[in-house]
Amino acid sequence: MITGLQHLHSSIPYILLPLIVIAVIVFWVKSFGTGAFGKTDKRLALITLILSHLQLVFGLLLYFIGPKGFIYTSVSGFMKDAVMRLYAVEHIAVMLIAITLITIGYSRAKRQPNAGKKFRGLALFYSLGLVLILSRIPWEAWLS
Repeated sequence: MITGLQHLHSSIPYILLPLIVIAVIVFWVKSFGTGAFGKTDKRLALITLILSHLQLVFGLLLYFIGPKGFIYTSVSGFMKDAVMRLYAVEHIAVMLIAITLITIGYSRAKRQPNAGKKFRGLALFYSLGLVLILSRIPWEAWLS
């Protein structure tokens, strides 16, 4: 089960990261235009939100039952080891904030009657989420 979760958690970003980048570009471009917020835009925002939440759920499961993460916090001096600190504290904290920002952006956009404000809100919050996600991906483990 752990191996399957690790594979899912390692595979979803190959879909999620390009999708967030596409969403950010589309929403920023459309935020400067006068176009309507269509079904395609809503689907792009929703699919990005759903995939990011799935990634978060799999990550939380790994954090609490996997070999890295919560178990590291019981090791004395784990904050002095950069790798242990990344998995036990930094990665999960920053990813929680990033997914929260993406969720806030989507939720606020749903309530906006103005298409321009929807696009600006989605672009801003999805961009912030993307930057945070990219800042705390364990690249050395992910790319190997």
